[in-house]
Amino acid sequence: MEIPLKEIAKKVGGKIKGEEEIIIKGVAPIKDAVQGEISFIANKKYIPFLKDTKASAVIVSEDVEEAGITLLQTKDPYLAFAKTLSLFAPKHSHPKGISPKSFVSESAHIGKDVSIYPNVYIGERTKVGDRTIIYPGVYIGSDVVIGKDSLIYPNVTIYHGSILGDRVIVHGGVVIGSDGFGFAPTKEGREKIPQIGIVEIGDDVEIGSNTTIDRATMGATKIGKGVKIDNLVQIAHNVVIGENSVIVAQVGIAGSVTVGKNVILAGQVGVAGHIEIGDNVMVGPKSGVAKSIKAGSIVIGSPPIPRTQYIKSALIFAQLPEIKKMVENLSNELEKLKKELKKS
Repeated sequence: MEIPLKEIAKKVGGKIKGEEEIIIKGVAPIKDAVQGEISFIANKKYIPFLKDTKASAVIVSEDVEEAGITLLQTKDPYLAFAKTLSLFAPKHSHPKGISPKSFVSESAHIGKDVSIYPNVYIGERTKVGDRTIIYPGVYIGSDVVIGKDSLIYPNVTIYHGSILGDRVIVHGGVVIGSDGFGFAPTKEGREKIPQIGIVEIGDDVEIGSNTTIDRATMGATKIGKGVKIDNLVQIAHNVVIGENSVIVAQVGIAGSVTVGKNVILAGQVGVAGHIEIGDNVMVGPKSGVAKSIKAGSIVIGSPPIPRTQYIKSALIFAQLPEIKKMVENLSNELEKLKKELKKS
C-alpha cells in the first residue's frame, strides 16, 4: 500500500513541514523505521531520535521544529498515529451469511450482511445487528441483543438476556452474563442466591480476552458507552462503569461498585464491594480500594493515598534500614544520657 503524505495529513488534520511529495508505504517505531515509512513521537523524551531515524516522515506535536527530516505536525500525535495506522491496517474480508455448520434458532432475528462462522450457537429470540461478525465457537444464549457492526471473536460465551450495543468488540474467551457470586450462609452451608438480572453493554465498548462480566442479582450490570476493558478483568454483579472509562488487565471489581466516567483503573487494582469511584479518578497499579474515592482524585497504594504523597512515602521506604539504624543509635545515646544523669 502506498499513500501520499499529503493524504495522511488531511486524514489526521496535520501540517507538513518539509518535503510534501513523499509517498508512505508503511508505519514503524521511530528506532526501527526505514525509508518510505512514517513514525511518530508523542513523548518529548524521544525527540533526540529524530536525528538518527531513517523514517521518511515523523508525526510530532505542533511545537516540534526539528530540521533535517520531514515532520507532520499535529495537535495530538498519538491520536494522529492511531488514525494513520488505521489507513495501513489490513482489511479482512468475511463471508456473508450464516454457515450451515452453525446453529441459529428459528426465532432468532439476524440482520443484514452478517457473518456467522461454523460452530456458532445462537439461542431463541436473540437479535444480531447488521454487519456483525461472529467467529467460530461462540455461544450466544436466548433473548440476547447484539447491535450493528459488532465483532465477536472465537470462543466467547454470552449468556441469556445480555444486551450489547453497536460496534462492540469482544475478544476471545470472554464470558458475559454468568451468575453473580451470591450465596446466603446457612447452618447447612451456603444457599445460592438466584441471579435474575442481566448485563448491559453500551456502544463502542471493547472487552479484552478472558474477561468476565457477571449478570446482576436483580437489575443490570452496566458497562457504559466507550469503555475499554483489558484482558483478564473480573467485573462482578451489579457493577456500573461510566462512559469512556479504562479498566486495565487483572483488575477485580466486587459487587455493586459504581465507577464514574473517564476513570482509569491501572493493572491489578482490586476494588471492594458497595463503594463509589467518582468521575475522572485515576487509581495506580496494584492498589487496594476499600473506600469510596472523590471525583478527580489521582491515588495509588493499599489503602490508596494521593500520588504525590505516595511518591514521597516510597522514597522514605527505601531509606528505612538507614532510618532504623539512626533511631537505634539515638535510642542508645539517650539511654547513656539517662544513666549519666542518674549518676550525677
